[in-house]
Amino acid sequence: MKLLLDLGNTRLKWAALDRGMHIAQGAVAWNDDVESALAAAWGSLDGVAHIYGASVVDAAKEARVEAMAKAIRARSVVWLRTPAEACGVRSAYVEPERLGVDRFLAMVSAYHNGDAPCVLVGVGTALTLDALDGEGRHLGGLIAPGPQLMQQSLWGATARLHPEPGRVLDVADNTADAIASGCWQAAVALIERFVARMSPRLGGAPRVILGGGDAAQLQPLLALPTQLTEDSVLRGLAVWAEAHSTTMPPL
Repeated sequence: MKLLLDLGNTRLKWAALDRGMHIAQGAVAWNDDVESALAAAWGSLDGVAHIYGASVVDAAKEARVEAMAKAIRARSVVWLRTPAEACGVRSAYVEPERLGVDRFLAMVSAYHNGDAPCVLVGVGTALTLDALDGEGRHLGGLIAPGPQLMQQSLWGATARLHPEPGRVLDVADNTADAIASGCWQAAVALIERFVARMSPRLGGAPRVILGGGDAAQLQPLLALPTQLTEDSVLRGLAVWAEAHSTTMPPL
């Protein structure tokens, strides 16, 4: 059995696979009692031979998870650091290790799912965009603040603004709606522009795949056909683990 870990900025997601079959999965926010939650979830798993992790968090959180893996499952975590090429996907980055492993694994998932050529959009703390052609070649991408972070930045940097919910409208007549509308529409405009610019290089209108915690909220605002995806990092990590675990003994 393989235990797969996705360490994101907001929470840790995990999945257990046995012979390629999904056995169990879960998630826990970093501000919750992570140790207790994982002890309860992982303690009942039988036959964990490998633990693979993908992380965009700091070294302290990685070390915390490593300690839990050893305490609960008596296994070390094999951390995937972004390669230049793996599982049919080739990074566009001159320094491949600087591409977020979450973005790379989302491309691996899309490529192995037969979704390329495509534009992958991650809507979370950051708004990430990546273009992937039909041959698995990453054409590059963009990073911007996610809509929620844009709003928080305005509230934090402006003395007379206070956090309050707003609606997304074409045009607003109050500050709360104006901030919400401006930030969400900015994200929409960037996505639509990126897709338009990448379409000729992708051979026409590409599939647009949205993932991340705010993807469902953003999807109705786009004037493009899109599809939602969940757990793309874990699915990409599963592809990578299947390709590499046969050469690695249990830890």
